[in-house]
Amino acid sequence: MDAAEFRKRGKEMVDYVADYLEKIDKRQVFPDVEPGYLRPLIPDCAPQDPESFEDVFKDIEKIIMPGVTHWHSPYFFAYFPAASSFPALLADMLCGGIGCVGFSWAASPACTELETVMLDWLGKMINLPEEFLAGKNGHGGGVIQGSASEATLISLLASRTKTIKRVQLENPELTEADIMGRLVAYASDQAHSSVERAALIGAVKIKSVPSDDTFSVCGSALKKVLDEDKASGLIPFFFCATLGTTSCCSFDKLLELGPICNKENIWMHIDAAYAGSAFICPEFRHLLNGVEFADSFNFNPHKWLLVNFDCSAMWVKKRSDLTGAFKLEPLYLQHHHQESGLVTDYRHWQIPLGRRFRSLKLWFVLRMYGVTGLQEHIRKHVRLSRQFEHLVLQDERFEICAQVVLGLVCFRLKGSNELNKALLKSINEAKKIHLVPCHLREKFVLRFAICSRTVESTHVKFAWQHISQLATDLLKTWEQNHHQQ
Repeated sequence: MDAAEFRKRGKEMVDYVADYLEKIDKRQVFPDVEPGYLRPLIPDCAPQDPESFEDVFKDIEKIIMPGVTHWHSPYFFAYFPAASSFPALLADMLCGGIGCVGFSWAASPACTELETVMLDWLGKMINLPEEFLAGKNGHGGGVIQGSASEATLISLLASRTKTIKRVQLENPELTEADIMGRLVAYASDQAHSSVERAALIGAVKIKSVPSDDTFSVCGSALKKVLDEDKASGLIPFFFCATLGTTSCCSFDKLLELGPICNKENIWMHIDAAYAGSAFICPEFRHLLNGVEFADSFNFNPHKWLLVNFDCSAMWVKKRSDLTGAFKLEPLYLQHHHQESGLVTDYRHWQIPLGRRFRSLKLWFVLRMYGVTGLQEHIRKHVRLSRQFEHLVLQDERFEICAQVVLGLVCFRLKGSNELNKALLKSINEAKKIHLVPCHLREKFVLRFAICSRTVESTHVKFAWQHISQLATDLLKTWEQNHHQQ
């Protein structure tokens, strides 16, 4: 394909994507395929000779689309939002076109410098304390990671290195292996599984801190676990606080937890993967109070801020904590500006070496929506979740299972877990809308997350009427079966 054909085909592809997104509500939200559907549809090996673009293009609808779950459909209410917008897609195109691999400042100065400035912009939008910003000569700063899971792992590894160095200074007779065996990380029993996975990769113990009846961790619960562990000779070193848990969007009590972590020399990382975007709205900013006690903080613009995947924003108070853990300097990666103190080499802030020019997406979206446009997007989603909550509360057969703070509603039929599993099964088998469940204590609960950029009040009403009708049908069947037994 030469440049002339690329121009032509590029325009066709843009039209195809625009049509896809504009008419996505006409497509069934969840595919009708069985595992292994794709293999018989394509040849066993790659073609020996080139094929035409037309042939490849034709196969998108024939082979790919039948197996796509349409995350951007207004009938998709599962997981959490996956952000997307036309400015972000255009920026991604430019990122692919430039095609730089930005592991160091010298590898592409614009790639590094735009990221540093965009993370400062974003930090100011959520009113992060000054020490988390790079500024002209700050000690902190932000970086774009691939996902919140990576941010948690990076912060855990950085705190592990920092703690080992500190403990060895205080007790020179202890080996690294001695210390490693005694390190313990902590997170809420509601924290995302990626926190446990980070501990697994970091080869350290992790313990769950029990959450209260609002599914939040408070200071006294953390203190109790820490006191027990210290008494038995363990070394607490890392706590991951969650703002907006995956199951029910609950918030750990930072103002109680932060001072404890600071006093005990424990690194506090805050995972606000979904909820963090909402902090750009003044009415939700109080949910971040206590961030001043944290060592690192992360949220995903690729969930709720109209920047498409992947773009996970992470800030640290002391960037030397990260670079101290990951810095290696082979000659082939060195450049003559690196010791100037004026440049950032982001390879020291992350697990991979290579990185894409992801800050372009932030730059385009922040400029073309403005803070007010992004605030309106968040507020609309929150209004729609309140609308769904109101509909649920009007039906006495149902109950709300957790406080609705942002765009997630946890609800269920009053009755057994089996009944609610049957309801979810009938919802997802009908394929009119898509939902996923969670467990809250011993209850099987349905999650209704407002996800799509194009979702409107009519879609929420449709979803509720659909759920309500399926519940009616299900309860009838259950009652009949019950009487027969």
